[in-house]
Amino acid sequence: MRSAFLAALLGLLLICAIRFPFVGALVFGWISFMNPHVEVYGFAQNIPWAYISVLILLVGCLFGREPRFFALNGVTVSIVLMMILVSITSQTAIGLPLLVDDMWLRVIKIYVSVLLIAALLTDRWRIHAIIWLFVICIGFYGVKGGLFTLATGGGFMVLGPVGSMIADRNHLAVALLTTLPLMNYVRLHSSHRMTRLALLITMPLTLVSAIGTGSRGALVSALALGAVMWWRSRAKIQTLLAAAVAGVLIFSFMPDSWHERMSTMRDYKQDSSAANRVVMWEVAIKIAQSRPFVGGGFKATHSPDVMQRYAPEVTPLAPHSIWFEVLAEHGFLGFVVWFSGILWAIYYTFRVASLAKGRPELLWAYDLARMAQVSIVTFCTGGTFLSLPYWDMFWMLLACMGAMHTLVKRELRQPAALRAARPVTRGGGLRGELPAGARARSSA
Repeated sequence: MRSAFLAALLGLLLICAIRFPFVGALVFGWISFMNPHVEVYGFAQNIPWAYISVLILLVGCLFGREPRFFALNGVTVSIVLMMILVSITSQTAIGLPLLVDDMWLRVIKIYVSVLLIAALLTDRWRIHAIIWLFVICIGFYGVKGGLFTLATGGGFMVLGPVGSMIADRNHLAVALLTTLPLMNYVRLHSSHRMTRLALLITMPLTLVSAIGTGSRGALVSALALGAVMWWRSRAKIQTLLAAAVAGVLIFSFMPDSWHERMSTMRDYKQDSSAANRVVMWEVAIKIAQSRPFVGGGFKATHSPDVMQRYAPEVTPLAPHSIWFEVLAEHGFLGFVVWFSGILWAIYYTFRVASLAKGRPELLWAYDLARMAQVSIVTFCTGGTFLSLPYWDMFWMLLACMGAMHTLVKRELRQPAALRAARPVTRGGGLRGELPAGARARSSA
């Protein structure tokens, strides 16, 4: 029954998406970020919902009547260039053809969907809706995993949805921590008290869920997240004390097995997993040096033939680093293009924060830009130790930054009298009012 209900719901939404493509954008995000079909039993699990939703989204963008505008900015141009480059590197790949073709199709699907959704981000409310989608989809596993960790005393690992890009516990941990600052953004801009209260409960549960994955990368990402939030805080002493109390509670709650795993970071040279990562990073550099413009293609380090050429004594493995994976697969040229998308998004966050500071009507953009900065730092820190360079949600977040920058510039070009006439809200709805205490902040 659950499978039939989900299939009927998704089918109805996808039909609506033909006329209203932004519905298709939300459906694709729901399927791609949360994978709801893997949470049910039955035939719905085997339907390729992600590919169907991308096709429907494309049809809706071509024939739907909703406003859309494809803005050329640093992020979208980087994505277009990456699509061209990965197509070239896939043709010149030296890895296993079956793995290369499968990964090329997945990455192209992700980039096409990101570009289509970016074209639909024509106002503040659509960007807000996408951020809410991030929070709901990842927050589901945050609440579920947090409660599971508390109920079991941290004795079992928290895993992501089967078959998704965040199925691995390390990937899930970084996804959870990357979404935490965005949860704080929607909390600040939610009109309803119950929504803000629910988010205040969701955020610590999400942190517990990330710790409950048993991922060492989660601990590193959590430290990076805490450091940036502390640096941003005006009440640094109180924030430091709160973080210390939370740390003590978490460390005292988690079992000995968790402490033993975390302690291996002190002796990383003796840890086989860490040692293998370093070796694979060296292999990635060798591949890029010998093929600087095309790299080895997708999944190059998974091929025995490739490893035999560059490191005969090493077992084929993933590089376990977003930086070195892109370097090995697409060479130095591909790495520069891929990394430029991140750099452009970071630039847009600083630019938007500068333009929106002190402008009550752009308070939403100021808050989102600053929280997105924390999310990007968290992902890049955790991504140093895992293979997740093409994560669709992260690239969608970068696209949102480009769209937000365009909207803020458009807003500032309008007459001052028109901007002043608009209601100043910090709530998520069209008629939302500022939460208690937020008015002083908005006028600061």
